[in-house]
Amino acid sequence: MKVKISESNPIACICEGGAETAIMDILLDNDLLIFKREQLLEESVLPRTSVKEFERRYLRMAFDQKIIILRVIDSRGEEFNLSKAYRCQVEVINVITAPEIEMLIIASQKKYDEYKRSGVKKPSDYCKNVLGIKNVKSPKYIKEYFSNPKCLVDSIKEYNRVHKQKNNEASLYDLLKDK
Repeated sequence: MKVKISESNPIACICEGGAETAIMDILLDNDLLIFKREQLLEESVLPRTSVKEFERRYLRMAFDQKIIILRVIDSRGEEFNLSKAYRCQVEVINVITAPEIEMLIIASQKKYDEYKRSGVKKPSDYCKNVLGIKNVKSPKYIKEYFSNPKCLVDSIKEYNRVHKQKNNEASLYDLLKDK
């Protein structure tokens, strides 16, 4: 999917959890995305919040441009239903990391085919039980594991190569500056 974000669009980047936030922070801090940290509301990745709380906290402010809401999530069915009053102000882009963000670790180790054949349903369980990574969901571990940003970008590219997104969904790959 082609994600288009202009330099003037304010962005709300909302991440499902700490691991996703760590991934986005690494990419932002190393200028690897099609947008800059300065475009983000509060210049930071936002934690997951309710739609009502998001509207109250951010959408009551005046913006010159349409706000892009990037939701980095693994669930395809999760809705973000804004009130009618705000729908014309925003564009919501779901960045799907299904089945889980831990797939990037599996991709980095070139274990995607092995994982698929293993019968283990959750990538986090595969990382824990097969790869022996006990704290795989820890933001601290993710930041250490991907301390070399090139390794993270290579993992995103590898995962994009071996796993095709469904229904023209956006993925982390679509947010990379250099593909």
